[in-house]
Amino acid sequence: MSMLEQYGLLLGLIIGTAGFVLSLYALARTLGKVRQEPGKDVPATAGQLSRDPVWVRYHAHFYGYALLFLAFDMEMAYMYPWAVVYKQVGLVALLDMGIFLAILFLGLLYGWSQGALRRQ
Repeated sequence: MSMLEQYGLLLGLIIGTAGFVLSLYALARTLGKVRQEPGKDVPATAGQLSRDPVWVRYHAHFYGYALLFLAFDMEMAYMYPWAVVYKQVGLVALLDMGIFLAILFLGLLYGWSQGALRRQ
């Protein structure tokens, strides 16, 4: 398969996927009923209406938890494919993963300095 055929196949897959998603959306719009209800878009917590605006509910100290989650999540998402190709690539893959883990370790140190690892 030539490079042009591969790009054509990729373009066909993208167009096919977009067409499928749009057809499902159009089908849902035509068959589904939309009812306007007064309390439908009001933020509620455990059945009680919230007096505060929605953006007030999330405190800034959750930023540290999100940062640590992303650091460890990205580490695991890239470690498996790296382990699969490590024998083929060799020392270059080892150095690349070392740099990647060092960057994630800097994120861990930053989260630690901001108090994300402290119990509350």
